[in-house]
Amino acid sequence: MIKKLKTLLREKNMSSLMGNVTVAAMGLLSFMLLSRQLTKVDFGHFILFMTLSSFVDLLRFGLTQNALIRLLTVADQQGAKRIMGSGFAINIIVLIILSVVLWGLYGVLSFFEVSIGLGYLLFLKWYPILGVVNLGWNNAMALFQAEQRFMRMMYVRLSTVGTFNLFLGLNLLFFSFPLETILLFFIGFNGLASIISALKRWDGLQDLPNAERATAKDIVQFGKYAMGTLVGSSLLKSADTFIIGMSPFMGASAIAIYAIPLKITDLLGIPLRSFSMTAYPKMSKMYMDKAFGKLRNTFYEYVGTITVLFIPVIVGCVLLSSELIIVLGGAGYTDELPVLTNIFMIFSVYLLLLPLDRFTGVLLDSINKPNLNLKKVIFMASANILVDAIAVFWFQSLLVVALGTVLFTLLGIVLGLYLLKREIGVEGHKILPQSYRFLKNFSAQWQR
Repeated sequence: MIKKLKTLLREKNMSSLMGNVTVAAMGLLSFMLLSRQLTKVDFGHFILFMTLSSFVDLLRFGLTQNALIRLLTVADQQGAKRIMGSGFAINIIVLIILSVVLWGLYGVLSFFEVSIGLGYLLFLKWYPILGVVNLGWNNAMALFQAEQRFMRMMYVRLSTVGTFNLFLGLNLLFFSFPLETILLFFIGFNGLASIISALKRWDGLQDLPNAERATAKDIVQFGKYAMGTLVGSSLLKSADTFIIGMSPFMGASAIAIYAIPLKITDLLGIPLRSFSMTAYPKMSKMYMDKAFGKLRNTFYEYVGTITVLFIPVIVGCVLLSSELIIVLGGAGYTDELPVLTNIFMIFSVYLLLLPLDRFTGVLLDSINKPNLNLKKVIFMASANILVDAIAVFWFQSLLVVALGTVLFTLLGIVLGLYLLKREIGVEGHKILPQSYRFLKNFSAQWQR
């Protein structure tokens, strides 16, 4: 039994899951510490800053990361140097453009004394610095995923979130630094992860002399669709925060309230992200090898198995939703408990639909159809933004915002399955039977 357990822990899906769970646990701790040392308004501003930063990070690294993973999967040693160096060069150029735009906008707003939310101002002011210091470790993530080195990925991420949590604990107990100082420490700890990646020669900085125009062109050609898909996917969640933050009726405190059930949802999505990370290079190789039948079965197995595994976890979280919300947000959110619980109930339906929606996108990218995945995501994001605008400015209701999440996910599933059936003959009704066979065989092997 011990030998089987060791084998299971070394399996790629499991090591990816362990890494993501550990980093997410650290992120959860950060969330809990921040919610207890900032006012609701300041916590909302922090959430808005982080949401905007994550969105722009997807814009930057979405242009290169999926393309790097795809190319590195089949590259030799010299080819890998060209790919990493070219990817690093592209990211530098994108960062320069973004910095000019953001600081230019900050200067104009300051000069004309235009009043916007503090979260937006902090983003315009500090994101270019964050963009410099997190470039190295983010570029290294593509190499780790292509090589399936998920534990190494975890260690680099922990060097950021672990040290930030240590600071937050000390700040809660002794210092009580204000919001902007906390942001500066967060930026500094991101720099630590990039320094480690550079010293270990993981980030591609040393490969800059090997960058080639042709390789960069290949990366951008694929990456422009992947970037659009990632940005659109981010808008599926972050648009809620952006639009709530624009409302004069709801504002930063509503962002803080909505962030708590959303955080629970993110935590439950960790296994899905982990399996997606291992599935993408695996399914890409199957497509390149023209193993289309095997590719379809792998898709069915991932979707069905993860959905089945989600069910008992979601049921447990629904039954304990009130307790989870208080643990995450603290006693200061007790008055909002009925609204928060109802929002999470709606999100639980979204979570059941998420595996099918996510893997239709992964498979479209794997079969070299990122343009179709982009169309799917744009369609979903447009529906989400429309519903969010109605929910915030007309109904002024966080519940209606949450209902929009279920609606756009259903639309994405229908469109994704249609596209996959047209391209490689995927049939939705085969998901459960194939998953059942997979789980049955896995159980038989485990019992031997």
